Amino acid sequence: MIRDFDILLGAVPDGLFVAGEWRRSSDNGTLTVTNPATGATLKTIASATAEDAAAALDAACAAADSWAATPARQRGELLRRTFDLLQDRADEFALLMSLEMGKPLAEARGEVTYGGEFLRWFSEEAPRVQGRYGTTPEGSGRMIVTQHPVGPCYLITPWNFPLAMATRKIAPALAAGCTVVVKPSELTPLTTLLFARLLQEAGLPDGVVNVIPTLDAAAVSEPIIADPRLRKLSFTGSTPVGKRLLAQAANGVLRTSMELGGNAPFIVFDDADLDQAVDGAMAAKFRNIGQACTAANRFIVHRSVVDEFTARVVDRVRDFRTGAGTEDGVTIGPLIDDRAVAKATHLVQDAVNRGAKTWIGGTELDRPGSFFAATVLSDVAPGSEILGEEIFGPVLAIVAFDDEEEAVRIANDTEFGLVSYVFTQDLARGQRMIEQLQTGMMGLNAGVVSNAAAPFGGWKSSGIGREGGPEGIAEYLQTKYTLTPDPYQS
Repeated sequence: MIRDFDILLGAVPDGLFVAGEWRRSSDNGTLTVTNPATGATLKTIASATAEDAAAALDAACAAADSWAATPARQRGELLRRTFDLLQDRADEFALLMSLEMGKPLAEARGEVTYGGEFLRWFSEEAPRVQGRYGTTPEGSGRMIVTQHPVGPCYLITPWNFPLAMATRKIAPALAAGCTVVVKPSELTPLTTLLFARLLQEAGLPDGVVNVIPTLDAAAVSEPIIADPRLRKLSFTGSTPVGKRLLAQAANGVLRTSMELGGNAPFIVFDDADLDQAVDGAMAAKFRNIGQACTAANRFIVHRSVVDEFTARVVDRVRDFRTGAGTEDGVTIGPLIDDRAVAKATHLVQDAVNRGAKTWIGGTELDRPGSFFAATVLSDVAPGSEILGEEIFGPVLAIVAFDDEEEAVRIANDTEFGLVSYVFTQDLARGQRMIEQLQTGMMGLNAGVVSNAAAPFGGWKSSGIGREGGPEGIAEYLQTKYTLTPDPYQS
């Protein structure tokens, strides 16, 4: 494992990546990336302007026709070479993510594996894009259905999974034959910049991928989305921002993919295997320090087992080690910034004021960086803000229920519908939960559902479209139907 932070950070480009070149911003503006575990500066990089955004879209449009015409096998081989390079550099990417985002190194290594799988999966999907040919029902002609790249895409990625969210969007776009402009979060742009350099090393043609970090997201995004040459917008982030982007995208009738907020229920029935349920709870809640849209938000536990479940969870949390993600053995790193700490503090205090019991944690930690203690609350009252808002922090909130109907009602009582988790040994009940829970994904006796081969996405205010699986490449393709006369008729 590389431990010389200066050497690693020195290998990360500090410019914008436009048309295959690393360049300064048009006004020489910069942004500073900090380590949330210490507050110290990691690196200062270029901050894109509207002029830089136009140049990036120009580059993507200039490369669009040639990239779309590139044989699918060649596009796939580029992604596979990038995958292989990422495996060779896995330690570098893991350490970089731990530095700029704060996640423990063990989890950062897991993200390298997960993020790399999108490269490998879509390298294999590129040559599998298919159409169909058939006779019209009345026999008067032939139908030819073909798939084509949608065109230049604008991809906006979040800070919490800086590698995986980039590969999950870039890989299917490139596999489908689309060129892209990527705007990473200003909080964690370094991983995306290093990944762009990796793509270069793999032989990426100029202009196919362009990366423009910025401090002024609106100034950069609005003109790109308004440009009639743009054909696709993909965003991962909060629901309020997603709604604003959807409104902007409507003017150009853009294809959109929106992976938005979550408020995941985690239901533990009275017949659940509690060992399995507690293991699932640790993964579903505390992975990535709770900063995941898939994080379990509301633990809905049958009254007959709620005390035992709570005690086991508290015992597990008591063994957590908090610290900088780069330190060996750390399980809980810092939150991304002080705003995240303030939000967690407010949500916990509101719940406590309404009668919730704090078993462990519940406070900001008095140390450098943006740390919040891993927390377990029980007896969380209806109406508590923590049950309605996405926590995005290491806070496990428990609500008791008495019967299956009540559990389903509580679980579905939200505008969100990204993922749900259910623990039961009753097969019929599990099938009923698949039918009744209003979420786009579900973990049945499983605390992690993400997989590059599966369609990731939600219902209701959690978004539209899917990432991953065969459905993921379909988001970057458009359908053409052609009718030809019956070839046997003169």
